[in-house]
Amino acid sequence: MLDENIKKTLLKAARFYDQKKVGDVGSLGFRRSTDLQRLIRCLDQLIDQGMLIPKKSLFLDMGCADGRVNVLLSYLVKISIGIELDDWTLDEYRPLKTMLEKKLEKDHLSRPPNNIFLFHGDSMDDGLHQTIRKETGVSFEEFDLFYTYLTMQEEFAELITRKAKKDAIFMVYGLEKIMPRFEGLRLLTPEKPMEGILALYQKT
Repeated sequence: MLDENIKKTLLKAARFYDQKKVGDVGSLGFRRSTDLQRLIRCLDQLIDQGMLIPKKSLFLDMGCADGRVNVLLSYLVKISIGIELDDWTLDEYRPLKTMLEKKLEKDHLSRPPNNIFLFHGDSMDDGLHQTIRKETGVSFEEFDLFYTYLTMQEEFAELITRKAKKDAIFMVYGLEKIMPRFEGLRLLTPEKPMEGILALYQKT
């Protein structure tokens, strides 16, 4: 179970980001973004089921946009790494994070830990993963949790099947009634996705 103070901090961060959808015109624009308040409701279950081990799990968001999921997970994992192909989207990370930190400080809540690392590039690029390993000390094979918002789920599933360690978890946000099957990954949410939105797969 999440500590009450952490829950309060996460909820504050989630509400902040959920009011800001990022698009071509910055924070006033729109793009599909993870509903963090909805994602928070999945976290207790992930912890209770041993899929997310606080301060130990290694997290990779393959398509992190402005890094909002990375910021949220940074409070719970050992290291929170994100990759984003669109540099204009990634550019929103620091301004939004600075705004969030000011709001958190005003409410005497903890700022995000210094364990967030975001990279511009292609999540399928082996060269980029080598760069990530050099700069963070974490190789692709070490990650416990992988995340994507629907984007390139088939390609990412194949990459995880081929390179990730056994039992690694692949979280796909945005799936509802139809949940695809991927060879080499076991669907952990066959009846329905968590909170009606988050499908979980495990490397076999």
